Amino acid sequence: MNRRTFLTASIAASAAMLLSGCGFRLRGTESLPTLPTLALEGDNNSAVAQQVASRLQQLGTQVAADAPWRVTLGTPALSERRLGGDGRASREHELVLSIRLSVQERASNAYHINNQTLSTDTRIRVSDDDLLNRETLMMEAEQTLSRQLADRIIERLAYVEGMQ
Repeated sequence: MNRRTFLTASIAASAAMLLSGCGFRLRGTESLPTLPTLALEGDNNSAVAQQVASRLQQLGTQVAADAPWRVTLGTPALSERRLGGDGRASREHELVLSIRLSVQERASNAYHINNQTLSTDTRIRVSDDDLLNRETLMMEAEQTLSRQLADRIIERLAYVEGMQ
């Protein structure tokens, strides 16, 4: 038992040293650089746009209509695909939420991101016979996808050349 613990600790320490030596680091929004004041345009009423605005405020980024950078969000599109056979049991569904994103510098009118599609996906198992539970699971999955897509947009904005 003592040898097994030693081997586990040794392997974990070796992996950590190897990964840190090659420059690996976990990515997270806490390590994102600060963003300049942004103007959010496009479909501002969607759940994704509201999540983006909320997340920007949490990060200390101001959102103003006359900001030097314009972030245009398209209307989010949710696609659903059923996986598996036609049996009456529960079935797996793949949900993909995507959005078009553009980032334009107001001073030069130059696009740093022009109509790029960002997306996130998930799989859930639901029963088509239980309609009430199915709708609840689908709404929860869509909310989770909206949060994930908002985080992906913020991460993408953080790495736009010249924005820092």
